[in-house]
Amino acid sequence: MPLWSIFLRNTNLGVQITTRRWRSTLRKIDKLLIANRGEIACRVLRTARRLGVKTVAVYSDADKNSLHVSQADEAYNIGPPQASQSYLRADKIIEVAHKSGCQAIHPGYGFLSENVEFAESCEKNNLIFMGPPASAIRDMGIKSKSKEIMSKAGVPIIGGYHGEDQNRAKLKEEALKIGFPVMIKAVRGGGGKGMRIAFTESEFEEALESAKSESQKAFGDSVVLLEKFVQEPRHVEVQVFADMHGNAVHLFERDCSVQRRHQKIIEEAPAPGISEELRAELGAAAVRAAKAVGYVGAGTVEFILDRKSHNFHFMEMNTRLQVEHPITEMITGTDLVEWQIKVARGEKLPLTQEEIKLNGHAFESRIYAEDPSGGFLPGAGVLFYLSSPQVRDDMRIETGIREGGEVSVHYDPMIAKLVVWGQNRSESLLKMQSLLLHYNVAGLETNINFLLDLVRHPEFISGNVHTNFITENNDSLFKNKTVTQTQLIQAALSVVLEDELLDIKNAMSRKDQFNPFVVESGFRINHNLVRDVKMKFKDEEKCVKIKFVDHNTYDISLDEGKTWTKVQGEFYKQENKFSLRSTIDGITTSVNVFRGDDIIAIFDDSGKVEFNLEKPSFVTIQEDESSSGGSLNRAVAPMPGVIDKVLVNSGDQVKKGDSLFVLIAMKMEHVVKADRDAVIENIYFKVGDNVQKDVTVIQFKEENVAS
Repeated sequence: MPLWSIFLRNTNLGVQITTRRWRSTLRKIDKLLIANRGEIACRVLRTARRLGVKTVAVYSDADKNSLHVSQADEAYNIGPPQASQSYLRADKIIEVAHKSGCQAIHPGYGFLSENVEFAESCEKNNLIFMGPPASAIRDMGIKSKSKEIMSKAGVPIIGGYHGEDQNRAKLKEEALKIGFPVMIKAVRGGGGKGMRIAFTESEFEEALESAKSESQKAFGDSVVLLEKFVQEPRHVEVQVFADMHGNAVHLFERDCSVQRRHQKIIEEAPAPGISEELRAELGAAAVRAAKAVGYVGAGTVEFILDRKSHNFHFMEMNTRLQVEHPITEMITGTDLVEWQIKVARGEKLPLTQEEIKLNGHAFESRIYAEDPSGGFLPGAGVLFYLSSPQVRDDMRIETGIREGGEVSVHYDPMIAKLVVWGQNRSESLLKMQSLLLHYNVAGLETNINFLLDLVRHPEFISGNVHTNFITENNDSLFKNKTVTQTQLIQAALSVVLEDELLDIKNAMSRKDQFNPFVVESGFRINHNLVRDVKMKFKDEEKCVKIKFVDHNTYDISLDEGKTWTKVQGEFYKQENKFSLRSTIDGITTSVNVFRGDDIIAIFDDSGKVEFNLEKPSFVTIQEDESSSGGSLNRAVAPMPGVIDKVLVNSGDQVKKGDSLFVLIAMKMEHVVKADRDAVIENIYFKVGDNVQKDVTVIQFKEENVAS
């Protein structure tokens, strides 16, 4: 409701806002519960702490040692690792809010952030939900309803089927009317979940079933809509903010076009190649959208933008803070979480539209535990090694995990968001290229090397981005990587130097005043012998011969001793991380190094280069015996996860391409299919079982089905 006249006066109850039409007291928020986990929980905690607001965290059993738990003033356990039993349990979260004396709840993103029932429950329990009114969430969360509202508000929409009849025959009939390819989208969806593309009629039914199933698990609702799939558009979104006084503004646009699995991987603000006129049109349309639903708080209006004509259509509105909000903060000099807290208290927006200025350019790279060369399948496990650049004014790192922490199979596999700002796009991109080289992770497969290749790609540098960018540039983004002689020498030398340091440390720890064998710094045991360092790069075996010459100098051979190269190298520690400084062929370089039980990783200008170290012979024999016998006649889990469905039985005959089982990993549903005609011999896991990557789930019989 707009305010027609306002004056402030102090009372013993606080500051009152008085208008001709209504009066309301500014709401007190001095203790806030964050109903989320990971980096967004840490992000909200940081601003709340700066504003003097006490914080309460909630956590599942899997997150008891997580960063957000240690950073909050108080933390409460709310259940088992499964989100459905913890972070999605609105009753438990509201109970904790009352128990801890919180006045408000910040939902973050994901989980309950766009849950109408949760927003209503907060209101019924006299708790401030730090988000829009439940009615706005409902209207925008149901995509068919949102498109109807947007159309009436004069916001362009794309055609499709948004009806309530969810009969599969009806949906197929509508798909045929629209024409393939067709996008199937959960009406309550977001983040790529409950979304599938059927390129042909034959793909429709399986894609529909998968979208409905994933939507039901993620949002508790299996209703979908159908839209004509626009190939190679740009994904441009506008940040909006509104208060309780009728004010609404936009904070310019972000381009989120480069995606994998329909999920964003790198974002930038402002969008490249957008004219000032188009920028103003996008902003105005987004503000109309917010006002059309009586919006309050932070929201994002997403548009599909034709990459050539720049015509745009409404896609959806996310009624929450977005993952990529930091790049908007970087180009506008704002703190959107601070805005959320102030608006939730009942204050006016801190700035008017005229006062919001666009300054510079920002990028955000999402660092995930995933395997880009394996279809970007998510990973899970312990983060054994993490070395990151120092945060500064033009760069920030948003993360909820630290070295030694675990990326859990139960949640999103994000490790961090690397955010940079520059005076223009070129400067900002150059900084991103440099900083990605200094974000080093080992122990888990990540997408950092892929991000490096992406931000160095000529088409990306030129700003020619669209949603099919990765597919279109597949060959150049996924080149077959080879190892250089320098990298091979650096890895082998690191193995030897670390072993020598360990030998010296062990010897020194045993030294006492009665021990006549004193180990001095620089002493080399058996230094006159040649050491063979055996490693594997991918599946290629490498052997490096290393011979100690004198202090920090070695002779190294890569060809079984036929030729030798003199190399200088020394290890040094910097903030508890090992680095190698070496001189090879007259060129001196420094690289970070991580040595694990069976890997050695170096981090140079190409990113991470990882080698597998030769294992003791008895370990190799044991592994060979355990995996022998029909290793190709099986269906394995492509990633760690939970078995959601088993679609076959022992003795069944299956054809190549038939679906075998469904795996849930990182809140996403993955259907594993037969890669051959076969007969099912054994099924080793049942629904609900946790499985590790590459474990055999289904065993085929040795013989193939006769054709």
